[in-house]
Amino acid sequence: MPKFVTIGYGDQDGYNRTDAAVRAAAHTHDAHLRATGVHMGVAGTPVQVQNHDDAGTTVTSGPFMSSPLPVAGFAIIEAATLERAIQLVSRTPCAVARGVVEVWPLQESP
Repeated sequence: MPKFVTIGYGDQDGYNRTDAAVRAAAHTHDAHLRATGVHMGVAGTPVQVQNHDDAGTTVTSGPFMSSPLPVAGFAIIEAATLERAIQLVSRTPCAVARGVVEVWPLQESP
């Protein structure tokens, strides 16, 4: 079955402005997704890793990506179609609490 990487973006202000019942339902939905095998987690502090020309590894603290909202978390989901993946993430906390969720199809490596 196809796999998708999801990236949730959101901030505390947007979360706080969302009705508590909507937030609770979104967290219940996340719990259901985890119970059905979705791997998800809250984003920690990132590092950038470079090893240009295999000449030595350099590690720099901080994200490489930039966004108006902070990265809140990631998930790996399986879904038959992109449309189904979108349906699954459309009820998660970032999607309902004034954030956004990106859905990236994972393609097989050659």
